[in-house]
Amino acid sequence: MSKPKIATTALTSCFGCHMSILDIDDLLLKLIELVDFDKSPIADIKDFTGPVDVGIIEGGISNDENLEVARDFRKHCKVLVSLGECAIQGNIPAMRNTVPLKECLEVAYLSGPTVENPSGRIPDDPDIPMLMNKVYPVHELVKVDYFIPGCPPPAETIWEILSSLLLGKEIDLSYTMLKKD
Repeated sequence: MSKPKIATTALTSCFGCHMSILDIDDLLLKLIELVDFDKSPIADIKDFTGPVDVGIIEGGISNDENLEVARDFRKHCKVLVSLGECAIQGNIPAMRNTVPLKECLEVAYLSGPTVENPSGRIPDDPDIPMLMNKVYPVHELVKVDYFIPGCPPPAETIWEILSSLLLGKEIDLSYTMLKKD
């Protein structure tokens, strides 16, 4: 019998949620026994190899490449999970949502106090992902099935939810696993 497959990705974030996945410590060995990793920086697999049972997205959507990755995850994953506050509400990256994109780029590349840009150009190479006007929570642009809050979520919470999803058990978390103190 084949094992369930999971895939993970980090969009606009600090990668802290993936660090929390790694923080499940010795349970990581149990996770490896339970699943096969598909597209994931954890296993350094860059492309989907087929359908995936559980997809996990960390980070908000701030550029066209993020949107393409999120749509690709939705297409390939039976269950899609938003992991952490950046994926759920935009969090720190979304602080730029209060400033027009043009102004952000001008300060970053033209007029900021430490900027030295003799060309006076804002980078526009086609290989650089095009920034959106704001940072979006994942569920605003693709359908998400589950949300795991926290910045980052505790490793124990991630383990409980992942193992329940993978084993087909009801997710039953105590208040202490979800509170934000």
